[in-house]
Amino acid sequence: MPVRKVEEIIKVEEIITPSLDAMGYRVVRVRLTGGDETPTLQVMVETKDSQERQLLDDGGITADHCADVSRTISALLDVEDPIPSAYVLEVSSPGIDRPLVGTDDFTRFAGFDARVEARHLVDGRKRFKGKLLGVESDGVQIETDAGTFSVPLADVANAKLLMTDDLIKQTALARPQG
Repeated sequence: MPVRKVEEIIKVEEIITPSLDAMGYRVVRVRLTGGDETPTLQVMVETKDSQERQLLDDGGITADHCADVSRTISALLDVEDPIPSAYVLEVSSPGIDRPLVGTDDFTRFAGFDARVEARHLVDGRKRFKGKLLGVESDGVQIETDAGTFSVPLADVANAKLLMTDDLIKQTALARPQG
């Protein structure tokens, strides 16, 4: 990713996180995708309640939440203007097969199947698919068909939960009934 995009993403996160935190949301991930003409700013959020209670849900986000978050982000970024070109704003929940972006996520979703991609080779490979075991000694532990591997947290390029029957069942159980 070009340095300019990384700097823009960091600036966007710095601008939006305090306000979204005050509204009861956690920023899961910010990405700037697409070309230079009209890039897409993707902001993924979950409710802080979902994170704090370690719920195995899709972030507790509704369409109304996304609309509120979108209006707030638009107002904040219109003032600060960290992205020099026009862009499309997308706000979403992390979904069931959510990205895993930090120690808390790898711990929270231990026991579920995941895909982890490393920036550099770890024991001769970069891609790992298997059962997430959590974090130990600053390494994401994942049990694959080829054995258990430890991918350094700082070396995780991408990681996400895999859609499985167990994940769907546990997510359904976590949703409020009514």
